[in-house]
Formats: sequence, structure tokens, C-alpha cells
Amino acid sequence: MDEDVTPIRQQYLDIKRQYPNAILFFRLGDFYETFDEDAEIASRELEIVLTSRNVAKGVRIPMAGIPYHAVENYLARLIEKGYHVAICEQVGEQPARGLFPREVVRVVTPGTVVEPGLLPGDRNNFLVSLVLQEDQAGLAVVDISTGEFTATELSGPEMPSALRGELIRLNPAEVLLPDNLENSLDLPGHPTRWPAWRFEPGRCTETLLRHFAVSTLDGFGLRGKGMAVRACGALLQYLQDTQPAALTLLVSLSTYSLSEFMTLDAATRRNLELTETIRSGTVSGSLLSILDRTISPMGRRLMRQWVSKPLLDLPAIQSRQDGVQALVENGMLRAELRARLKPLADLARLTNRVLAGHANPRDLVAIRTTLNAVPTVLAVFPSEITPLQAILCEIDPCAAQLELLEQALADDPPATLQNSGIIRPGFSADLDHIIESSRHAREWIANLENVERQRTGIKTLKVGYNKVFGYFIEVSRANADSVPSDYIRKQTLVNAERYITPEMKEYETLVLNAEERIHELEVRLFRQVCTQLAAASPRLLAAARGLAHLDVLAALAETAALNGYVRPQLTPDPILDIRDCRHPVVEHSLSGVRFVPNDAVFEPGEIVRLITGPNMSGKSTFLRQVALVVLMAQMGSFVPASSALIGLVDRIFTRIGAQDEIHAGQSTFMVEMIETANILNHATPRSLLILDEVGRGTSTYDGVSIAWAVVEYIHNHPELRARTLFATHYHELTQLSDLLPGVRNYNVAVSESGGQVIFLHKIIPGGADRSYGIHVAQLAGLPRPVILRADEILRQLEASSGKAVKINPNLPQQMALFPETNPLLNDLREIDLNTLSPIEALNRLYEWQKKYIKPA
Repeated sequence: MDEDVTPIRQQYLDIKRQYPNAILFFRLGDFYETFDEDAEIASRELEIVLTSRNVAKGVRIPMAGIPYHAVENYLARLIEKGYHVAICEQVGEQPARGLFPREVVRVVTPGTVVEPGLLPGDRNNFLVSLVLQEDQAGLAVVDISTGEFTATELSGPEMPSALRGELIRLNPAEVLLPDNLENSLDLPGHPTRWPAWRFEPGRCTETLLRHFAVSTLDGFGLRGKGMAVRACGALLQYLQDTQPAALTLLVSLSTYSLSEFMTLDAATRRNLELTETIRSGTVSGSLLSILDRTISPMGRRLMRQWVSKPLLDLPAIQSRQDGVQALVENGMLRAELRARLKPLADLARLTNRVLAGHANPRDLVAIRTTLNAVPTVLAVFPSEITPLQAILCEIDPCAAQLELLEQALADDPPATLQNSGIIRPGFSADLDHIIESSRHAREWIANLENVERQRTGIKTLKVGYNKVFGYFIEVSRANADSVPSDYIRKQTLVNAERYITPEMKEYETLVLNAEERIHELEVRLFRQVCTQLAAASPRLLAAARGLAHLDVLAALAETAALNGYVRPQLTPDPILDIRDCRHPVVEHSLSGVRFVPNDAVFEPGEIVRLITGPNMSGKSTFLRQVALVVLMAQMGSFVPASSALIGLVDRIFTRIGAQDEIHAGQSTFMVEMIETANILNHATPRSLLILDEVGRGTSTYDGVSIAWAVVEYIHNHPELRARTLFATHYHELTQLSDLLPGVRNYNVAVSESGGQVIFLHKIIPGGADRSYGIHVAQLAGLPRPVILRADEILRQLEASSGKAVKINPNLPQQMALFPETNPLLNDLREIDLNTLSPIEALNRLYEWQKKYIKPA
């Protein structure tokens, strides 16, 4: 130890050396202090004052502190920015050589948060561990707030896109990576570099075997999954270092395969706006916002998972549909169920807080309230509701645990263990005896103020308490002459004196000793109750899962009933027959306007449906709504249509819009081509392809050529031939229906009246005969001169077969001396004076002046 450094500074440096990559919150009294570079970061990120502290002769260091009771708010802000925070507490009641021992009790990282105020209630807080090797990846996923622990492996040439899609779905708070992995990976979540030796196969296998106390990992589905074992083992080691209490929550591990779920790549999730919108990044306006009518936090998290992971297993989909149908058909039952789900707290996270040792008295009250409501939820269901029977069997009312909580816990206990009043009278004979034996002393002190006021005649006399002096009697300076002789002066204030009496001190000793013993005993009893609850955690967590399942089914049924959705029929055959299909989100956003439904019926032998028509006519909405209906059907939901027969889809691919990624060194067209290449390389005959304006990012002839070739490839490739909706501006592609038997032409119906164009939003057979782009520009509010000039150029292009127009519209024309025709007179003849507004007349005069009068 450096002789010039204070002992507490040395203690800080020793602890900080163990956590070099975390901000160290060092507990000093009622504050968490940060020092050195940590203080500079905390001051900058938290906007708190940066001060300094003297740590040696002539040496001062930066310091910034936050009150311990406000730590959660400050923690949230640091975690959100991706920082790790080591919480260093004072341990022990007595100082050793004048210095309290301190140690780090946990390291809070984005993926290891347990504080309720820092956790999003409607989604999981996933920590992901990732191992990559050539074309293989191992992925381990944990949510320590719910105890979920799963793993998977990905391999093959499509691994990178599959991995990115899975990470987009998981939306992890933190991703654990070996420190020797390349830095160019663009992954969602805060990356945490972890020593590569922690991912070593032998070490990871041993970590898993020791944690689960087993001799083989085969029972977890990990046989032959070496990459997944490495990811899981490293993740457990990370939790051991940062949040050791969380390890008790991980009592099981399951593996899953991406082949169990519909594949949705990152572009498709973005384009279909499943859980957030492209424009604002918020849930509002996404598919989730329409479907999520859940009541409980557990239900909200499960609904998000269902939307993100549509199923491929037909019996599993039908089981969900049966549950939704039972609740759609019985509106009274559904309303009663939803009403009885309202009192439910987040039983899954509360149970895991108990397991981790973080529970406070209010957490146990929330569990008690929830368990009280469970029998009322179960009582809603008559015995004949067979589709829901399997779920109801999962929900254990946990009567013994409820009885324990009702007997042990006071009706309204304090929020923390620092205060007494946690345990209900009658639960512990020892506690009741201590309280009863000290009751007389407490009553004596409680009555002391009134007694002394009467005895002394001092009406303003007060009895108070503080931690320094204990109980005292306070008399104002004006009444000092009336103080009895048995009062002993203890403290002088500006306007008052404080006194004690020997008798008061005796009773104070009785009360304080009793309070200390009461507090110790209540804390011990509270821990015992938590231990008993923890022993029942498997049943509590199973009940939480069952209740969440009921909540999601009831929410989907509520959405279906309110919006007129129908149960889709699913089949393994390659069929797509959706009648009166509607877009669930757009339909919901329309006010006073009826959504125009459309059929999406693929005839036998139909592979590619080419849809032509102008922008703003509804092509993109139609494409998206078909994809969303298919996705909703496979997640088990009813769908916005009058009927739907859908062949199971293994993947939905979308190429919609221009997502410009110039910041990544890629042009709009390059991004478009990469996404299209990904679709053509990975789609199967069971896929659904949604292609909107492929080729528009380049010149017209290039674009037509690429779009044409893409349609041909999808149609002709023997291992592709996927059901495809292809929207395009290129009318040339309509010729493909004469050349390829599986191509059909459709267009958006348009009504023209008095020069005005009305888009009917109806998809009808046949190709569009013109674009109506100028009419769209007019609707968008382009200046009238631009519209007129565009119309003029269009007529010339059409007349010249697309040759360039060599006219400078700003160059005035020379009037002929003896003209055969006069262009000015021709223009005048074409004007309808009855419909010309004053501003249009002025604009026309301005055009003629520029066109026919030579500048001076």
C-alpha cells in the first residue's frame, strides 16, 4: 500500500482493479461515490456535479456521487447507454482497523437487470451469448427476470442472414461475444467482449454439468451441439461473475430449432412492421399494437413472442385456434375471464425475484394478491371447455403458498425490510411475545407528551426522537423558567432546549431493544417465507405460464370479435385462397372511411401474380396485408378476411421500399439487389414472396431487365416456384403472362371522370394500360406549371417511342412572320374560361410571356 494514500482510497483501488470495465458505485454512507475516470463518465452521462476529494498530501481526484435511495433512476440511464455498473456495498456491522469492509455484491449490465423499475414489462430482457466459427453459430438466450434459458445452433451458407433475423426477433439487451471475434459485426443489442478462453468447449461443458448437477447434457437436447454448449457455458460463467444470485433461477435449459418456426429475416420483420413501425420505431402502428389486448405483463411478453415466431406445426397452430375460437364464441366467458385477469401481477418475475433473494415485502403482497385471484380465474371455466383444458391443468392455485402468505404477511407491510410491521400478528409466538412485552413501554412514551404538558403546564412542550440523542423533551426558550427540576438538559438549540429524564431513558432502552429484536426476527421470518416460496417456484412459474397463455388467447379472441376476423383453415398443400382480405393496421387507422377488401386467390398452376398500377392506389398495402394474414394465421390468430384457406408457409420474404443504407457504404440499389439475392437464394416452394418495385433503383431499361429476369427465375427454377406477389411500374412485364403459364396479370382499378382520377383500391384481373403518375403528382400538390409540363413531355415521349425530348421549356419561341398556325392562338383555343381560376390565369400568362416574348 502506498503510504501517501488514505486507507479508504487504497480499498477503492483494490476493488476497482477487479472491475476495470465497469463503473464502480462505491458506497460511502448515504451515497454511492464514483472516482477518477468513472466520476467523469458519471458526471457527463448523468448530468451530476463533478467535485474532487483529497486522497493524499496535495493530491485530489475527481469525484461524483448519487444518493443511495435514488440509485435505480441513475442506474437505468447508464444501463440504457450500454455501461456496466459494479455495486460495491459496505458489509458487516463493525469496522476493522477503522475501515468498514466493502465488496461488490453484483455487476449490473444491460442483460442482467433485475430491478422492476429498469425492466420493460411488455417484453423480455434477453442476454444472448454468441459463438461463431466459419458457417456455424451457437446461440444461448437467457432472461434472468423470468428464468427462461434456451439455446440453438445455426449452420450452412444462410447462417449469417438467419442469425441476424433471429437476433432481430430476440432484440437482446446485451450480446456476449468472445473478445477475439471480428469487430465488424453489426448486431442488435449492446455488445460485451468476454475473454475467448471462457468459451473453450471443455470449460463450458464442465460449467453446465456442475450447474445442473448432471453427468450428461443429452437430457437438455445438447448432444452433438458443441457450439450451443460453448454459448451456454460462457453465459453461465458471465452470470457467475456479474449476477451470481441469478444462477438459482436457471433450473432448466431447452434447445430449439429455427425449423420449428416460420423464417422471417430482418428485412421482412422491418417491412411488415410486426412489433414496431419503420418511421417512428414505436409499437403504435405495428401489427402488435392491433393484436395486443392482453391484460397482464406476462401476457404482453408472450404475445410479442407469438407475433415474432409464427409456427410451422399444424397441430400446434390448430390447438391455439381452438382456444381462440372457444373464447370468440363465448363472449360472456371472455369478458369475465379478462375482468378476472386484471388483478394479476407479474407472477413470473416476482417468483424469480424471490428465487434471487431480491424480493421485498411488497413483492410478496403482489404474489399473494395474484394467488388470491387464480381460483377466481379457474372458476370462470365450465368443465366442457375442452380446448382450454390442457392450459387450465398447468395452472396450480398454489393453495399452501397462498395460505402461508396470508398467515405470515401483514395486510399493508412497509416497502422495504428496513422498517418493522412486515409480519402479521399471530404468525410467530416469539415475535408476538417481544411486541407484547414492550407494549407498555411504547404506550408510556406515546403518552409522555400529554402527561408532561399537564404536569408542567407548558402547552408547546414536544416529545421527539432522533438517532443521535434518542427520545427527548423539547421546550421553547420562552418557557425555560417552567422546566421541572428533574429534567436534564441535553441539547441547546436557537429557540429551544432539549431535555431527558432518567425514567424516559429506561423506557427508551426497553423500546429500542425491543425494536431491534423485532426487526431482526421479522427479517429472519421474512427470509424463511421466501425460502418456502422458492421451494414451490416450479409450480408458481408453471401457473404464470398458463395464465399468460390464457391472457393471449383471450386477447386474440377479443381482437377477432371486435374486428370481424375469421378462423383461417390451414393445410400442408401449396394453396393461397383469401377472400375479402384486409390490412389489420390500415383498416384500424381509417376514420369514417371503409377499407376496401381484396381477394388473394391463387388459381391452380398460378405462381407469380404481377400487379400493376399507380402509386397511392393500394398495391403495397395489398402486398403487405396478404403477408400479414398468412403470418397471423400461423401464429394461431384469426384473420381479417371473410374466409381463408392457406397452405403452410415456411418463410415470408419481402422486398419493399428503398431502405437507403449509404451509411454502410451501400447505395439504395445495392441494398435492393442484396435483399433480392437473399430471397432468390433461400426461398423454397413453400415460401411466400412479396416483391414491390424490384429494379426501380436503377435506369428504366436496367430495371425492366432485372425485374423480368427475377420473375422468370422464380417461375422456372425447379426448386423455387414459390407463391409470389410482384408489384411493378414496368408495364412491359405484363407480356410475361403470354410467355409463362404460371404468371397472372392484375391491376388496381381506376375511375376517370372529368379529367379526375379516383383510385378504387380494388385489385382486378388484367394489366394496367397506363401509369397515372402525373395524376398522383397532382394529388400530391406539385405546382400546376410542373404538372402541365410533365403532361406535355409525356405526350411527346409516347409519340416518339421514348426518345429524349429536346426542348428547353425556358427558351422563348420566335413567332413566324406569316405563320401557318399560331401556337399562342392554339393555346388560347384550348382554355376553358369557365373553369380557369384567377391564379391559374396569371400562371398561364406568365408561361406565355416566358415562352413567346424575347427578353430585352
